Amino acid sequence: MKIDILTLFPHMFDGFLSESIIKRAIDKKQVEINIHDIRNYSTDPHKRVDDYSIGGGAGMVLMPQPIFDAVDDLREENTLVIMMTPQGKTYNQKMAYALTKSTHLIIICGHYEGFDERIRALVDLELSIGDYVLTGGNY
Repeated sequence: MKIDILTLFPHMFDGFLSESIIKRAIDKKQVEINIHDIRNYSTDPHKRVDDYSIGGGAGMVLMPQPIFDAVDDLREENTLVIMMTPQGKTYNQKMAYALTKSTHLIIICGHYEGFDERIRALVDLELSIGDYVLTGGNY
C-alpha cells in the first residue's frame, strides 16, 4: 500500500514514521508513506496556502489551488482521496480494515478553520478521528 499525506506540517510526522510498528512496516516494504508539504504546490510567490472564507466568518481556510495541484500530481489509478474533517465519518477498526484493501491513499490534513468547499470535489471519503482538537488545530 502507498500512502501520500498532504500537510502544512511535514515534520510532525517524523516521530511516528521512525518508530514502532509503522517503521517496521516501512522497513519490510509493506507500506510506503510519503509526506508532502502543501506549500510546495502553492503558486503564490510567498507560498501562501490559506485565504479568507467566502461569506465571512472567523479564521482562514485552505485554498483549493495547492490541494488540487497536489492531488493531480499524486493521483494514480485506484487512488482513494481522504480528507480529514471533524464532520467526516468516525475512523474505527472496521474502517481501518476496509482501508487496508486500498492500493493508494492520499490523505489531506486540515488546518486553520478547515477547507475551501471546492476541495470536497476531489474527495472520495471524509474522515474524523474523533471529537477533539489536536495541537495546532489539526484534525
